[in-house]
Amino acid sequence: MDPHHAPVDELDFPLEGVRVLDLSRVFAGPLCGQVLADFGADVVKVEHPVRGDDTRDWGMRIGKTETTYYNSMNRNKRSLTLDLQSPEGLDIIHRMLPQFDVVLHNFKSGGAEKLGLGYAQLKAIKPDLIYCAISGYNSSGPEAARPGYDLVIQGETGLMAINGEADQPPLKFGVAAVDMMTGMYAAQAVLAALFRRERTGRGRLIEMALYDCGIMITSYYGLDAMLLGHDPQRYGNAHPSIVPYGMFEAADGPLIIAVGTNAQFDKFCRQVVMRPDIVEDPRYATNVERAKNRLTLLPMVTALIREFPRDLLLQRLAACGIPCGKVLGLHEALTSQRTRQGGLLQDMPHPAAGATSVFAPPYRLDGQRLPIRHAPPTLGEGTRDLLRGLLGLTDEHLEALRAQGVLTLPDE
Repeated sequence: MDPHHAPVDELDFPLEGVRVLDLSRVFAGPLCGQVLADFGADVVKVEHPVRGDDTRDWGMRIGKTETTYYNSMNRNKRSLTLDLQSPEGLDIIHRMLPQFDVVLHNFKSGGAEKLGLGYAQLKAIKPDLIYCAISGYNSSGPEAARPGYDLVIQGETGLMAINGEADQPPLKFGVAAVDMMTGMYAAQAVLAALFRRERTGRGRLIEMALYDCGIMITSYYGLDAMLLGHDPQRYGNAHPSIVPYGMFEAADGPLIIAVGTNAQFDKFCRQVVMRPDIVEDPRYATNVERAKNRLTLLPMVTALIREFPRDLLLQRLAACGIPCGKVLGLHEALTSQRTRQGGLLQDMPHPAAGATSVFAPPYRLDGQRLPIRHAPPTLGEGTRDLLRGLLGLTDEHLEALRAQGVLTLPDE
């Protein structure tokens, strides 16, 4: 048996029995749904019958209806296609709703209410419903109607201003960090609401704004800015207060060196770069002094590191207990022995592509990584089974709805 993955039927999933209706699309909402699905919730992703989630057209194509972008947010879900703007599609949602515990969406302000999917409208059907609405900005503020886009909010929250090198323009994060953190925060809120409902029997309205979460990501840099009264300096890959700490170029490639204590710096000078005179210089004896004199120290350290092969430096650093590591390319990291041994990527069967790589959940419970129960679904893959099982719709009824364009059905 794979040491990282126990058989699904032997695992006790924390959210087993919880049903989630995921009406969201793109990133933050789908990621929230994926977190809940990873923990065992039955997450039904509702998608437009023709185009599906917008991200089915983003990234690199896999098969006919999936892409790398879509697959990164939608494992362990089932896809149900419905035209929510049709009376028949809305009726199906309303009829299914009593069997669901959570609703997720990221409609524009007023959009859910216009469709008949607002909190008050759904609470009337399911009084203990947990309803999570994700938007760009505060739903009760003057910008409630503005659409939320990760890149725009990275700019507006100051995140781009703290990212990158000091002599370069502001820089966005390599991934959609605001969307990602909003999805994780939203999942935390849903989990808290589910826990509370177990005690009280009451549902909850949860509202998450990308802007709010973007501000939270600024973290200690944000509090530095408030204390300073202006933006803190950007240091790129370096650390604002620990020296030497960052990415350096060895003779044959980049590596990370994080010298966190004075004892480590002593070993770094004496046993790694073989320059005891540096640590004996009072300008560099303590981290406070090193940070104060970084403009003289760092060029010297950088030049010394370039004289040694990377593997030799890593060997010496590890022997001294100094945190260090190679800077790998993305493909190199994903195919590394560390990633393979951790079971972090799995090849899953795919009806059109044959097989496709899927990220495994990062959670380990009782020593086991939670498994991928379902590969990211093809568009409408679960429509027939879901509507048969949840509402008892006959094949004739389903075919009639397909003919009206309300839904699509997978080929059997």
